[in-house]
Amino acid sequence: MRLVLPNPGLDLRIPDHEDLERIEKAEAGERPKWDNKAQYILTCVGFCIGLGNVWRFPYLCQSHGGGAFLIPYLILLVLEGMPLLLLEFAIGQRLRKGSVGVWRAISPYLTGIGIASMLVSFLIGLYYTTLVAWIMWYLFNSFQEPLPWAHCPLNDNGTGFVPECQQSSTVDYFFYRVTLNSSHSIDESGGIQWPIVLCLLAAWTVVAICCIRGIATSGKVDELIKPTTWLDAGAQVFYAFGLAWGGLISFSSYNPVHNNCMHDAVILSVVTGLTSIYAATVTYSIIGFRATGKYDNCNNTLNNSTLLVIPSPDHLKDLPYVE
Repeated sequence: MRLVLPNPGLDLRIPDHEDLERIEKAEAGERPKWDNKAQYILTCVGFCIGLGNVWRFPYLCQSHGGGAFLIPYLILLVLEGMPLLLLEFAIGQRLRKGSVGVWRAISPYLTGIGIASMLVSFLIGLYYTTLVAWIMWYLFNSFQEPLPWAHCPLNDNGTGFVPECQQSSTVDYFFYRVTLNSSHSIDESGGIQWPIVLCLLAAWTVVAICCIRGIATSGKVDELIKPTTWLDAGAQVFYAFGLAWGGLISFSSYNPVHNNCMHDAVILSVVTGLTSIYAATVTYSIIGFRATGKYDNCNNTLNNSTLLVIPSPDHLKDLPYVE
């Protein structure tokens, strides 16, 4: 017994191969196409690889036993990521529409899924564009010697360095006090940081230009039995590929009808997985270097300071009592 949901007009909304070839010939001079296969693959790689590979993946590895997290991640990369990636490539390439149009063609009742994926992409783009603005700010400030985050600034009197910078680090001070100009408490809203506003405007301008021009510019076994490890690994696969965001469906809709989308899914899965592992290696090296430096500074501070010795209760009872 099989449950069949009513979906009238499905055959009319899903074109067959003859209709697809006719549509492709009709759209030959109207609908944009990828210049070559490398452009399409690199665009998908740029869409999938981002902060999820550089920061989120190393964080999850550290939270779930280091190398042990690689086992569920690679398994779910093959069993979860590749099939869903192939599915998005296939439906976009077959229906030749964006995310909203694809789900509307499958069923008018599923149009909300396409709209939701579009909203997810927009919300993700909000904080990604903010990060691009910070990158632009640091890029502009890097064209000077010495770098502004290399040394602590002098105080107002010019007699020494700013105490807050010396108590934290030059990098943290430049980010929180110069870049963001953060207020001292949540009760203080602070003012507008105009240099960052200009960088944010420049970042959104680049995004707008790209949208206008279209596709031409685009270790331990006990860890493995924990459900949270597999759930986080599965979520990381979704996040890394950008599944259900609608972007991959739109990219694949510009491919020829008979493009080998399975081959594309395998290439993208391998590239994304290897990039995550490589990024984790680099990230751990940087974090380890900074942690070692802070540990050495802490030891030097303790060795050069005078320690306050507090007597134990046994010694206190021998002291004379004074009223």
